[in-house]
Amino acid sequence: MTDNETDVQLFVSLGLSEQKAKETLKNVVLKNYLKEAIAAGKTESDFTAWKDNGVGTLLYHLASKAKPQAAQYFPLVAKYISQGKLDSTLRVDAALDYLMSHLQGTFNTAEFESACGVGVKITAEDIERAVEKQINLSKQELLEKRYRFNYFPLMQAVRNELKWADGKAVKNEMDLMVMNLLGPKTEADLAPAPTNKTEKKSKAPKDSKSSSKDTSAKDDKTVTSSGPVTMVELLGKVNFHKPGENFKTDGYVVTPNTMQRLKEHLKRTGGKVITRFPPEPNGILHIGHAKAININFGYAISRGGECNLRYDDTNPEKEEEKFFTGIKNMVEWLGYKPTKITHSSDNFEQLYLWAIQLIKEDKAYVCHQTAEEVKGIDAPLSPWRDRPIAESLQLFQDMKNGKLEEGEATLRLKVTLEEGKQDPVAYRIKYVPHHRTGDKWCIYPTYDYTHCLCDSIEDITHSLCTKEFQNRRSSYYWLCNALDIYCPVQWEYGRLNVNYTVVSKRKIAKLITEGIVADWDDPRLFTLTALRRRGFPKDAINNFCAQMGLTGSLVVVDPHMLEACVRDVLNVTAPRAMAVLDPLRIIITNHPGSMQVDVPDYPADPDSKKHTIPFGPEIFIEHDDFKEVLEKGYKRLAPDQPVGLRHSGYVISVTEVLRGRCGDVMELRATCAPAETSNKPKAFIHWVSNPINIEVRLYERLFNHKNPEDPKEVPNGFLSDCNVDSLRIMQALGDVSLAKAKVYDKFQFERIGFFSVDPDSTSSQIVFNRTVTLKEDAGKA
Repeated sequence: MTDNETDVQLFVSLGLSEQKAKETLKNVVLKNYLKEAIAAGKTESDFTAWKDNGVGTLLYHLASKAKPQAAQYFPLVAKYISQGKLDSTLRVDAALDYLMSHLQGTFNTAEFESACGVGVKITAEDIERAVEKQINLSKQELLEKRYRFNYFPLMQAVRNELKWADGKAVKNEMDLMVMNLLGPKTEADLAPAPTNKTEKKSKAPKDSKSSSKDTSAKDDKTVTSSGPVTMVELLGKVNFHKPGENFKTDGYVVTPNTMQRLKEHLKRTGGKVITRFPPEPNGILHIGHAKAININFGYAISRGGECNLRYDDTNPEKEEEKFFTGIKNMVEWLGYKPTKITHSSDNFEQLYLWAIQLIKEDKAYVCHQTAEEVKGIDAPLSPWRDRPIAESLQLFQDMKNGKLEEGEATLRLKVTLEEGKQDPVAYRIKYVPHHRTGDKWCIYPTYDYTHCLCDSIEDITHSLCTKEFQNRRSSYYWLCNALDIYCPVQWEYGRLNVNYTVVSKRKIAKLITEGIVADWDDPRLFTLTALRRRGFPKDAINNFCAQMGLTGSLVVVDPHMLEACVRDVLNVTAPRAMAVLDPLRIIITNHPGSMQVDVPDYPADPDSKKHTIPFGPEIFIEHDDFKEVLEKGYKRLAPDQPVGLRHSGYVISVTEVLRGRCGDVMELRATCAPAETSNKPKAFIHWVSNPINIEVRLYERLFNHKNPEDPKEVPNGFLSDCNVDSLRIMQALGDVSLAKAKVYDKFQFERIGFFSVDPDSTSSQIVFNRTVTLKEDAGKA
């Protein structure tokens, strides 16, 4: 019999099914914990009775809940279970909670047993009395609502009174007493509960186009949104650790000084939640960053805490002042105000001193391997890994003093990452002046080295980052503990990707240099500056991020999901106006004379404000709102079919069609009649009179394929996938209410779409960007 077969038999003898036993074998940590629990328990009671008396099930529960921080007490808990002192999952969980809260110091047996209810007996009579008490308190409501009464709160009240009562026993007693009070269920009890017809159920999008490519997030940290909820409300439901309880999180490394460092940390922070948003200032923020901003700031706000904006400015080659400014502007545009604005470069001196300390303790060394030689997971170990400490100290000093060339040496840490990569680089040589420190430094720290140490310096409680940094978590903890400083907790969440675009800084820069887009804020891009310029409201972006939820899975969505959020916001915030993109001139021959028409800013609101526009004998309509030959299903203007003019109170009928040299329709003559004296027209169309000239920019997707960076979809590269029709510029006409529009003002052009004033606008011509189209109108024919 193989070892695996032996283990399966062992686990089955505990009471596990064969399938569950085999699944347990696949989880090496769980398997080892369970075997350790069995070994410890066997010393206290008869192993063969465990399946029947429930000890086996409780040992499995212990193994599945145990955390490595409390591993030293693991055999002790197993023995308590085997002895029958911890006889329920409730008591086992209480035991584990106590141990996780007392990792340091002497183990106090009396305190431990009191915390997990050892020796406390709850009899059937105790449960019966407590249940009867709660039933009597709610008796009248029970009799009225009968079996539709929610008696879960009653059970909870019993559990609060009898903390160690068995949950099943409480439920059984509750069911029995309810049955005795109400009798068997009647037909009325079994009938469906009446529903409130006025309530509308929120529907999930039919096609979210989202995909989860990573399912490793813990269930209790996965929070998704099922309705309109803000990110702050969403993050209020997340079960992250409390400040100072870092040691209770999975994977957190506890050292002899951990509790003292946490105590000092709490004294400095007052127990506040402190997060940070740490972008690199080498490009403009994009839609994925919006999620990071919302999560970091949103979580801090939900807990009454603080969030810093930290520029990770450790790569001076690619950093520009415009990126620093752009990042701050976008964070504030989304509605967040950093508690502090910091820079990684603020800490260059301290980071350097810590590097010296690591070398002295033989935890770092100077290496001469090239970047190509250390590339990949299976790179060979450095031949300089065990060089004398004094030699590494001198070489690191030489690196700092500019005595070595770029690429000639690096400082590496003696640690292995989760993915197997060994000894990440901590410092490299770059003869590039820094925007803040000038020429003071020619060695610069890497992200792997800087990130966790700056988090520690700023007393960050929750280091929230995307999933790709999970394989750096071990080096994060190792480095803080190696220096014996406060160690924050790193939490990971899934990235947000949007199809039909690229967000890589390098690729956006390529689009700019190739002249495909104008700049980082070109409205066809998904940078935040581009989305703002296109007219996307900040609330729509924040709502979109909240709808994506907080999971460990990579979320990939089509742009239409973001556009739907944009429409939801603009529909109630963008006032209506009328504009004609492809004008057709009409002269109304019997017009009663120039007049003013009141148009509501929000037609659906009876109390809406109104703006006034002229209605004269010359009007303009869309070319496609007229057809010379009437077709089946067509409802708008034709020679034998009148149409209503929105908001005017008039219906017009064509009397003459004027053509150009090529025979195309150039102008119409028409008559008008009051709507109340005319037959109701089949349609009402928008129009303008005495209009202003405007420029309208119509944007479409920049790329033709969903994944322009995928060589399988686009073998010739992302540049070859650009949509040549992604921008169309039209000279159009707008009603006079648009004349005073300011940059970023937003409007709904009736029957066309939502538009925003572009910064290119001048005093002589206003430029409008189409933000999104209107929802498709099946009635428009």
